[in-house]
Amino acid sequence: MITYPATGLTGPSPTPFVAVQPLVLAEPRRGEDLHVRVSAPITGTNLPVVLFAHGFGSHLDGYAPLADHWASHGFVVVQATHLDSMRYDFAASDPRRAQFWRHRVQDLKRILDDLDSLEASVPGLSGRVDHGRVVAAGHSFGGQTAGLLVGLRVTDPRTGIAEDLSDARVMASIQLATAGKGGDELTPFAHEHLPWLRDQDFSHITAPGLVVAGDKDDLPLSTRGPAWTSDPYTLSRGTKSLLTVHGGEHFLGGISGYRSAETTDEDPVRVALVQQVTLAYLRHVTGVGHTDWDRARTVLADTHALGRLESK
Repeated sequence: MITYPATGLTGPSPTPFVAVQPLVLAEPRRGEDLHVRVSAPITGTNLPVVLFAHGFGSHLDGYAPLADHWASHGFVVVQATHLDSMRYDFAASDPRRAQFWRHRVQDLKRILDDLDSLEASVPGLSGRVDHGRVVAAGHSFGGQTAGLLVGLRVTDPRTGIAEDLSDARVMASIQLATAGKGGDELTPFAHEHLPWLRDQDFSHITAPGLVVAGDKDDLPLSTRGPAWTSDPYTLSRGTKSLLTVHGGEHFLGGISGYRSAETTDEDPVRVALVQQVTLAYLRHVTGVGHTDWDRARTVLADTHALGRLESK
């Protein structure tokens, strides 16, 4: 274990990893092939998996500060480019737009279905992946995607039905700066342009989860301000933890990429906090190790300058 002076947290030393892309899965239902990136340590066995869903408009090349950190510390990280990515240019009338949220879930389930073939496509990875330890993670829109895999119910704006889209292969979730409940708390903009946020029910989420929220994340989607992004913690059931990042805006210091222009609160130490706490949680929830998670809970329990970690 090493101690990070800037945060006071601990963690294992990094090891080399490899990233392979694009791995392509045919997916006729979405009208575009599914492009996937797999990052994995070059050594180790029984490696747990993180399915990561990007935020609206991003792609499989995003979120290197998180994906690289997790992969260099013992996790196989799988990222896809979802249909809402800037790399596509669908007409406003394209019916897939209203179903972006559903296609995202289907993308991640397809990855789980084809995990063997993806594993075989990465040199030296075959036989080293533990398919029984899978955690879904995501930022912003991707946080909703991760939530759906563990029980979040979203009312389909076309049918008015809230289906159970969860997947028993996913054992836990990490939701970063993601949406809270809908209803009257949504702004007119969100009601019009993001109809999949109108009615979200967190009460069916019972799997373990970590929610990360910035206390300055004042999105133009809700009238409640930054507290809205804590709803996945406060409104879900089961064993949950909440990391509140002090001064954190929507990109939590810059988790979406190194020198990313969209980051409005660039802060390497804030990013390091998110890296270290999420890694500690991944190691804890998958049973790899508990020491760094216990340390994080102690250090961030109350008056730390960077954030607060609480659990229920």
